[in-house]
Amino acid sequence: MLVLGEKLLKENVITKAQLDAGVERQRHYGGRLGQNLIALGFVTERDIKKLYQKDPPPPRTVEDTGLDLSFIADLITKHILFMGEFRMADVVERVKLPLSVVGAVLEVLKRERLVEIKGATSYASATYTFKITELGQKRSSELMELCRYAGPAPVSIEDYRNMVELQTIRSVAINDASLRQGFSHLVCSEDLFKRLGPAVTSGKTVFIYGPPGNGKTAIAEAIGHVPEDLVYVPYAIDIGGQIITVYDPVNHMPVVPVLPQESVDQRWVLVRRPVVMVGGELTMRMLDLDFNVISKYYEASLQLKANNGIFILDDFGRQQVEPRQILNRWIVPLDRNIDFMTLHTGMKFVVPFDMLVLFATNLDPNSLLDEAFLRRIRYKVAIDRPTKEQFQLIFKMVCQGAEVPYDQAVFDYLMNECYPRYGAVPNACHPRDLIEQIVVESRYNSVPARLTRENIDMACANYFVKGGVE
Repeated sequence: MLVLGEKLLKENVITKAQLDAGVERQRHYGGRLGQNLIALGFVTERDIKKLYQKDPPPPRTVEDTGLDLSFIADLITKHILFMGEFRMADVVERVKLPLSVVGAVLEVLKRERLVEIKGATSYASATYTFKITELGQKRSSELMELCRYAGPAPVSIEDYRNMVELQTIRSVAINDASLRQGFSHLVCSEDLFKRLGPAVTSGKTVFIYGPPGNGKTAIAEAIGHVPEDLVYVPYAIDIGGQIITVYDPVNHMPVVPVLPQESVDQRWVLVRRPVVMVGGELTMRMLDLDFNVISKYYEASLQLKANNGIFILDDFGRQQVEPRQILNRWIVPLDRNIDFMTLHTGMKFVVPFDMLVLFATNLDPNSLLDEAFLRRIRYKVAIDRPTKEQFQLIFKMVCQGAEVPYDQAVFDYLMNECYPRYGAVPNACHPRDLIEQIVVESRYNSVPARLTRENIDMACANYFVKGGVE
């Protein structure tokens, strides 16, 4: 039985008979189980989204955090070293744990004489003003030598695995309308939508290839912005007492939470589904945990940051490492949706590998990969040069965006005389690059940007070289 079916049954959203009917329809018509259940009227898209977007409840006790009391105590001890006098609310804000948990830990620290009460405005413990003792300062300094992490409290690896499963990228409902909306700023053929739509919906690996300058990167980025739902990402993960930071403002776009703070575990950040994009700078080290020998904690790998989202490997084949090395590293993750990480201590552990992986290249796929690797990449989508009609539409859109009046006669001159003169072939990127040259030239001369033969000659002379495209 599929995971989705088990979840729907467990939540009493559908009956066993309805699940059997959905599975039977899936056998006949294909597609995902959720789509078939929606078609039968048993569930709605909202039902499925709610099922896979559970808000993490706040922990009420130390046991609820999934962390040891001593671990939380050590973390708070490191925080208060830099705080001077403080109240419980100050610690709550820093470690992202509720008052009930912070209060219990401060009681332990007080008994161990690591903190003391400086004053209070009432008998309520929440109003107490605390101060770290000399013994506490010594203990904090010792802890800093072991690990300098002093951020929000991490979540346990078990809670992280469960949350990734709840928010799986395979639960995203993408249809033709949402795909076209995400691509509304691009000029695409109908054939591309027919091929790309099922590929993206599958949640499997997609290989995008074709000649340079024709929108592979733009298409990959557009795919990344099609899913509009939100997911939770932890600030950090705890694995055997070791800290791995996950939340990254560069790759994770936070949103304003709808629910009040007291209703959600604040150790999680609500973000748009992550889109992690790398190109020729990718190294094998980026695909593994990065241990900082000075701070003594880890930064998550790129694919760990991309969980529940989209991983785009642009310019595939132009990295400093061989393509086979990258795919050898990912054979198990791509097949089984799990990845193996190793701590510097030698300890190995399993993390989810839940993402849509997009490879984009302008190199010949057959020269990059052998048949065994190509077989593991389920969808291959070719992006060819635009037709004359598509090229003209792109040119008009670029002119409109740059506020340069379009001139049909100048466009015909470009196509019939300029391209043959340089032996060039129209690519989808040319309108943007040529119009940009005209805009910059006009700005330099302090005149309005206009599309003329003289301007297009200047732009082509700067951009093209005899016998090909620069």
